[in-house]
Amino acid sequence: MRNIKIIGCGAALPENTVKFGDNIRYRMTNGQTLLDLIERAVAQALSDAGVTINDIDLILGGTATPLQGIPCNAALVHERIAKGSSIPAFDINSSCTSFITAFDMASYLIDAGRYKKILIFSGDTASAALNPNQKESFELFSDAAAAFVVTRGNGDSGVIGAKQCTYSEGVHDTEIRGGCGLLPSFALTDKNREDYYFDMKGVRVLKLTAKKVPGFLDDFLRETGITLNDVDMFIPHQASKALSLIMKKLGIPEDKYIDHVRDWGNMISAAVPMALYTAINENRIKRGDKVVMFGTAAGLTINILLMQY
Repeated sequence: MRNIKIIGCGAALPENTVKFGDNIRYRMTNGQTLLDLIERAVAQALSDAGVTINDIDLILGGTATPLQGIPCNAALVHERIAKGSSIPAFDINSSCTSFITAFDMASYLIDAGRYKKILIFSGDTASAALNPNQKESFELFSDAAAAFVVTRGNGDSGVIGAKQCTYSEGVHDTEIRGGCGLLPSFALTDKNREDYYFDMKGVRVLKLTAKKVPGFLDDFLRETGITLNDVDMFIPHQASKALSLIMKKLGIPEDKYIDHVRDWGNMISAAVPMALYTAINENRIKRGDKVVMFGTAAGLTINILLMQY
C-alpha cells in the first residue's frame, strides 16, 4: 500500500443554476472564472486540514481543460494562492479522470518522501464550450471545483492499487477539436465554428464503455485480490444519466455508490473529487474504509483507484 492520507477537502460551485426538467446544472456568469471557484475550494481544503499554503510543498492540478494556452493551470492557481513562494506547480490531465490520475501520482511522490503535503485541485468550466445545438451535452454539464490536501499517514491510509487504460478507438467520440495546435484559435471561421464547441457522440461512448468497463474491472479486482463486496464505497465519475445502468451492470448496489447526476450533472475533472468530498462530509465513508474511485474519460480512458481511507 502506498502511504497517502487525505487530511482536508473543499469544493465550490457557482451561485447560478439552470434547470432542465428536474435536473440542476451549475453555470458561471457575471465575470466569475474557474480560478475563483478553485480559490474558494482550496481555502476550504486548507482550513479543513488545519494548514496554510506555506505548509504545502507541491500544487498539483488535475484538470481537463486549459485556462490559457500557457502556462499550466497550476501556475495560474499558484498566482492566486501562493504568489511570492517557490512551491512547484504542474498539471496532470487525463480529462474527466484527471483527479484520479493526480491522486495516484501524488501517492508515489508522498510515499517516496519527495513531498510532505500536496494540494490537489480539479475543476473545469464546462459551460465555456457547450454547443446549444447539441442538447445531449448542453443539458448535462456543470461548472465546479474541488481541492484536497494529502500527506503521509501512519500506515493506516493509502493507495492499495490503481489501473488506467486508454482505448483510442474512442478518441474522437468526445472532443473539442479547435483552440489548440491542430486547429488554432486564429483559424476560427463561421464554417468551422462547431469544431470549437464540445462534441460528444453519446451513444458511441456508451457502447464502447459498456464493452470495455466490465473486463477492465474484472482485471483490476483480480490484480488487487479483492471482490466487490470488499469495497465499502464506490466514487464513480458522474458521466451521464446512464450511471445507474452501468453500476447495475457491474453488480454494484445503489447504497454503495454516489449518484448526483440529477443534482449536479457531469462536472468533468471535478466530478470524482466532488463526489468524494460529499461522501466524506456526509459520513458515508469513515477511516479504514476501502474506497474505489473510478470513471471513464475522453480518449476513451478508463481509470480506477482503490484506497484505504
